[in-house]
Amino acid sequence: MADLDVRRATTWSRVRALLPGLAVVGGTTAVAFAVAAVVPAVGPSTAAVVLGALLVNAGWHRPALRPGTHLAGSRLLRVAVVLLGLQLSLPQLLHLGAGGLAVVLATVGITFAGTRLLGRALGVSPARRLLIATGFSICGVSAVAAMRPVTDADEEDTGTAIALVTLCGSLAIVVLPLLRAPLGLDVPGFGAWVGASVHDVGQTVATASRVPGALTTAVVVKLARVVLLAPLVAGVSLAARRRGGPATPGGHRPPPVPLFVAGFLTAVAVTSTGVIPAAALDAAGLAQHVLLTAALVGLGTGIHLPTLARTGGRSLLLGLGSWLLVGTVAYLGVRLLGR
Repeated sequence: MADLDVRRATTWSRVRALLPGLAVVGGTTAVAFAVAAVVPAVGPSTAAVVLGALLVNAGWHRPALRPGTHLAGSRLLRVAVVLLGLQLSLPQLLHLGAGGLAVVLATVGITFAGTRLLGRALGVSPARRLLIATGFSICGVSAVAAMRPVTDADEEDTGTAIALVTLCGSLAIVVLPLLRAPLGLDVPGFGAWVGASVHDVGQTVATASRVPGALTTAVVVKLARVVLLAPLVAGVSLAARRRGGPATPGGHRPPPVPLFVAGFLTAVAVTSTGVIPAAALDAAGLAQHVLLTAALVGLGTGIHLPTLARTGGRSLLLGLGSWLLVGTVAYLGVRLLGR
């Protein structure tokens, strides 16, 4: 009985330690959605990252808040990644056709490998260039967060990668529509280019929405890229195990397929059967959006600007180079293989 009381007291102590940070995350998430409602081009995800960074750089991220913001930036984000799988289905991939799938595979593969090579040439640490390569080649912040558990990346590496994909993805909303006419892309071609090159799903929607008729193609191509998140993370995890690292602080090796990646794949498989009602999928989509935004607040608190100013010059060059690479490869793929 005494042991039970001790366990209950310990559990309550842990929960109580999380409450201040989670309360701040919840309030900041609401503010992020309010900002996005006033300025739709910003989007909740971008607003969340900026607000999280503001908390830490303004000195408001007190030690008492850190357990809760850390939980938001880790556990909540993994749940959001699993729920993202409910937005995908195998028939969507088949709708792309061989040409569309080839564009997606080439863009992801070349961007991922090329970014890592460029990062090595620039002297960026292996963990950081891996996170940046994953974010730019797949789906931005969600991909960075999904890859982090199978690496030895620290908060600074994660914050840098998140800041770069957020910056370049936000710039894409403005820049890509201006380039459509000079690059000779019709509306479906522009949608495919956006879906194959813009990082975050929300940023993809915002970019494609600026050209009427491009949104459907952009979303389908983008979701095909998202499907590749699971095999990419699983592949990196398996490679890490073969090399004998990285280990967790407790000395345990990561599983061959992280649990949340298995959950993501299961969600895709279940959605593909068509057994989940549309209303349930809509509710899951809303929950995923809210959880992702809350998680981005937590991750935003890892963006410490003075630290980035000291160490982020080469990382910034890597991010811009990766953005140029993914845009170029996606454009060439669309023009050569087309839709």
